[in-house]
Amino acid sequence: MGFVLMHNFTLTAFSSFVDVLRLAADEGDRSRPIDCSWQVMSPHRRAARSSCGIDIQPGSDLADPAGFDYIAVVGGLLHGTPPLPDAIGAYLARAAAAGVTLIGVCTGSFVLCRLGLMAQRKCCVSWYHYHDFLEEFPALVPVADQLFVVDRDRITCSGGAGVADLAARLVTEHLGAAAAQKALNILLIDRPRAAESAQPAPRLAEGSVGDDRVSRALLLMEQNLAEPLTVAALATALGVGARQLERLFAERLKESPQESYLALRLRHARWMLANTAFSAARIAADLGFADGSHLGRAFKARFGMTPAAFRRSAARPSGEGASARVFEPS
Repeated sequence: MGFVLMHNFTLTAFSSFVDVLRLAADEGDRSRPIDCSWQVMSPHRRAARSSCGIDIQPGSDLADPAGFDYIAVVGGLLHGTPPLPDAIGAYLARAAAAGVTLIGVCTGSFVLCRLGLMAQRKCCVSWYHYHDFLEEFPALVPVADQLFVVDRDRITCSGGAGVADLAARLVTEHLGAAAAQKALNILLIDRPRAAESAQPAPRLAEGSVGDDRVSRALLLMEQNLAEPLTVAALATALGVGARQLERLFAERLKESPQESYLALRLRHARWMLANTAFSAARIAADLGFADGSHLGRAFKARFGMTPAAFRRSAARPSGEGASARVFEPS
């Protein structure tokens, strides 16, 4: 595996990929590159700076692409970055011509698209950069409702924790499922997710609430959907009293914390019904409802229809004239 790191690349995406390879490559946790190896490259071995300010020193110049099974381009911050060096663009084009599978990680997919290397292929992007992609590449079809996409000799990944799932997929193909599972277990990841697994839903809180404590409470709610926190627990985490938190929600949102929490979970449920194939029971479990019936009653009370009826109404159009946009944030 060859890695080419863009300026302001995402350190987590790069390190997650390498760690899965590292742990799968050897027996135990001794990090010997026996069954797979990796190499970080850049023109003239110039250091690459990550978006968090940590530099990575490449181990080599741009090596012969024929020596790799895969070459991964790891992106990060999308705006305010310098132009792609000509040497990297020419190198990736040469790798593509040699039949090497190219991987775009995080905004590395934008790099491949800018070079014209994603023609007639699906491209996975993070929902966070969905509109950026459409604005820059109106003729291409972005996929923003799954973790990664394998389209022949191009692989694109939305980034984040999904990079570990992609790395595990490649390890499984070459070294077997046991090697991939071992690597994930050491990283305390329960099991790999499939490519078509849904990206976590985007933030659905509506507008500015005008109070940092309420905003932080909403964020805590969103981070604890499967096991909802009590008002007392939220208040303790924020360093305020439960009564004070209730007053703040009444002033800013005209509803109680419990009502806001339920509304947030139901908006997530609506997004999952429209953008995933998960059953109502699975969605209910993921969002802290007792069962599918409990979700169904709450969903109908808020939106005026059952989850099943909503899913039918939200089904994507097919056939001629159907939109190429596979995801539209609320």
